Amino acid sequence: MDKAQMIDELKKIVGEENVLTSPEALYEYSYDATPGHLYSPDAVVSPGNAQEVSEVLKLANANKIPVYPRGSGTNLSAGTAPLKGGIVLLMLRFNKILDVDLENLIAEVEVGVVVQDINDHIAQYGLIYPPDPGTVKTASLGGTISENAGGLRGLKYGITKNYVQGLEVVLANGDIIHTGGKNVKDVSGYDMTKLFTGAEGTLGVVTKAFLKLVPAPEATKSMMAVFDTIEDAGRAVSGIIAAKIIPATLEILDNASIRTVEDFMHVGLPVDADAILLIEVDGHPIIVKDEAEKVMKVLQDNNAREVTMAKSAEHKNQLWTARRMALPCLAKLRPTTFVEDATVPRSKIPAFLNVVKKAAKDHNVTIGTFGHAGDGNMHPTIVCDIRDEEEMKRVHKAMDDIFRGAVELGGTLSGEHGIGLGKLPWMELQHGKQGMEAMRNIKRALDPNLILNPGKLLGEC
Repeated sequence: MDKAQMIDELKKIVGEENVLTSPEALYEYSYDATPGHLYSPDAVVSPGNAQEVSEVLKLANANKIPVYPRGSGTNLSAGTAPLKGGIVLLMLRFNKILDVDLENLIAEVEVGVVVQDINDHIAQYGLIYPPDPGTVKTASLGGTISENAGGLRGLKYGITKNYVQGLEVVLANGDIIHTGGKNVKDVSGYDMTKLFTGAEGTLGVVTKAFLKLVPAPEATKSMMAVFDTIEDAGRAVSGIIAAKIIPATLEILDNASIRTVEDFMHVGLPVDADAILLIEVDGHPIIVKDEAEKVMKVLQDNNAREVTMAKSAEHKNQLWTARRMALPCLAKLRPTTFVEDATVPRSKIPAFLNVVKKAAKDHNVTIGTFGHAGDGNMHPTIVCDIRDEEEMKRVHKAMDDIFRGAVELGGTLSGEHGIGLGKLPWMELQHGKQGMEAMRNIKRALDPNLILNPGKLLGEC
């Protein structure tokens, strides 16, 4: 089938208005939020229901045409970049919250819905959907499921896989399957829901999800602790958990991130600090008060030179806005920004941050680090200019040091951004040859013609 025939067939399936082929549209969907990956698709197709997805995949599978599921495109690992041409399957027409079951605390949601919109909708019932990636106001549900996204609340509440109870998925051959559902307990067969959550669109196209909801906390307390050494900050993190306190959020910013955020936002961050921790406890008011006092003591015992409790809702919002603005502020420094998400055991955070510092110094690159200290999920952020070939060689050497350092510390390449194309060179380092082959066997079984997001997560299969 030539390109013109393919486009004609696609128009018959989804309607002419839902197939984009202009040079401008193809360029618009040739990249995502990851620098350095620009690949033109042959068409951008916007199906409106699972049956249309099925028909598109039947056509693609029969003709071995690559298909790249895509939501808002905010992902940071080139996971939606159309590496080998073919079809970008744009899922944003799947934009409905179909049901909120208050008896079972389950929401039935299509994958094109923005995550923040889910929380805005269920707030009227006193409920929250906890996963909250940094792009919560723009990221689509399907993307967060495919990347198994986390966010600031991951320490206490967990990540996306902890809240996806069921899925509607279209397989590479066009079959529509349903996994899981509203049951709290279900051990019938393989856990297919977990398999597709975090698969980065390589095993099937998710169209709908059943999401577990939880009651919104009655009270919260937020605080900022200032440290003169990153080691003291790291020990404070371990001390809080050792005290049997699980904060809703426990975030860290290093000196480079602090200075950058303060330069752009002027919110009063201590630019001479080696690190700051931002902490929030939530729950019943009495428990929150008790936990806040215990956290305060741990911070003081670990040499926090200053601890500031949020004095008002406005002050609290200011603190957390400063954290969420770490990436945008760092991105203003140079034309290109690489945001990584290597994750290490909590006890290894100081050692990992020293790995990052050494990589920046050894290779003369600028790196600001922030992240989810409570679960060891760090975001070393390299700012550079991708047009400078000599600088990029140094950047890639720094990345190599960072990822190897994380694995050597017992960590992982990715805590929430996924592998995509960006981290492929280090996958075997973490998983070994046998582990990689086992995952490739799963891919080949579900997608024998290798049409779904080819080249991602596992490389060539």
